[in-house]
Amino acid sequence: MSIPPHVPRIARGGRSIYGAPLGILMLEARFPRIPGDMGNGTTWPFPVLFRVVRGASPERVVLNGAPGLLPAFIEAARDLVDLGAEAITTNCGFLSLFQRELAAAVQVPVATSSLMQVPWVQATLPPGRRVGVITVNKASLTQAHLDAAGVPLDTPVEGTEGGREFFRVLIQSAKVDMDVALAEQDIIDAGRALVARHPEVGAIVLECTNMPPYAAALQAEIGLPVYDIYTMINWFHGGLRPRRFG
Repeated sequence: MSIPPHVPRIARGGRSIYGAPLGILMLEARFPRIPGDMGNGTTWPFPVLFRVVRGASPERVVLNGAPGLLPAFIEAARDLVDLGAEAITTNCGFLSLFQRELAAAVQVPVATSSLMQVPWVQATLPPGRRVGVITVNKASLTQAHLDAAGVPLDTPVEGTEGGREFFRVLIQSAKVDMDVALAEQDIIDAGRALVARHPEVGAIVLECTNMPPYAAALQAEIGLPVYDIYTMINWFHGGLRPRRFG
């Protein structure tokens, strides 16, 4: 009986971690990250790599424009790529400011902000309808943030800074507890205000990566499509690991 020839099966190395192609750059914060939040590992139907950027507080990034933080984000993104990440995203929509610099620094696909979906969603809408944006803080969402994400400057925007819980816990407070029902109501109230002021809005993009837990409630309330960082990252990851058919 002849012995079948040996067929080599070569496993390729060169990384520290395998099976988690998406790296997420995290702000340094201690508020609750409930399921659906980008920083909750159970949110994702695939493995991800997290890296906290020290000194990148929500206040510093959202309210102050992330001054001096670009080198720290580049270093953290390079660390994730060295570990095995094949693409990078971030857990704050305001980091659209760093989109071009991060992509140039790490040489892998980078998607910094949920706001990058606005042009895509706009393309799906019928004539006369527009995309609206809900953000954690309207006053801080500048022309520079919108430009960096390819968002038209006249896009209707509503913030949560006038609410009772969401903005206060995420941005203003050092507390580590959150009333989830009140936070959800803040998102719904912002959505109602947005469509009341801009009845031409035909779909909504949520800027903040902490908002996906409330997207379904918002969609049920206003009856319009709602997109967020969860919808964007599932699309993003789909290109990294296309489904095999047949």
